Amino acid sequence: MKRYDKLIFVSGSDTSTSPMAEAILQSKYLLEDILVESRGLVVLFPEPVNPKVEAVLVSNGLTMKEHASEPLEKVDFDERTLVLTMDSSQKEKILSEYPEAVNVYTLAGYIKRQEDVSDPCGGDLSEYGKCFEQLKELITQLVIVLNEEELML
Repeated sequence: MKRYDKLIFVSGSDTSTSPMAEAILQSKYLLEDILVESRGLVVLFPEPVNPKVEAVLVSNGLTMKEHASEPLEKVDFDERTLVLTMDSSQKEKILSEYPEAVNVYTLAGYIKRQEDVSDPCGGDLSEYGKCFEQLKELITQLVIVLNEEELML
């Protein structure tokens, strides 16, 4: 039996790092199917991904052109959902604003690393490329951890 049915990546606006993480994880192989989504902490209305994010994704054979940002809501939390933030301040914000929050970690923290995902917002295309590479490395490790957890259940 799998541990989680859903994994939600959370970033500030759900237009940059979290949809990039979603696209990367959806391209990986997991032993068990997990619904992968992304949400934002501050989403006033649905927006597409940042054009620089889409350019970096396309150059790596991925896309999120159909993505529209969604806000994180209290219904997103349950025992079968893993919530991974891009940095520790986002994790703390969730824990302070959502009393029902469970299974909330930073992406790096979940795989036992001490780093935040660099936010490329406002940077040039190369900054978005560096963020993609960082996310790809972290998510490759995340896949290993999630698959090992499935083997242990």
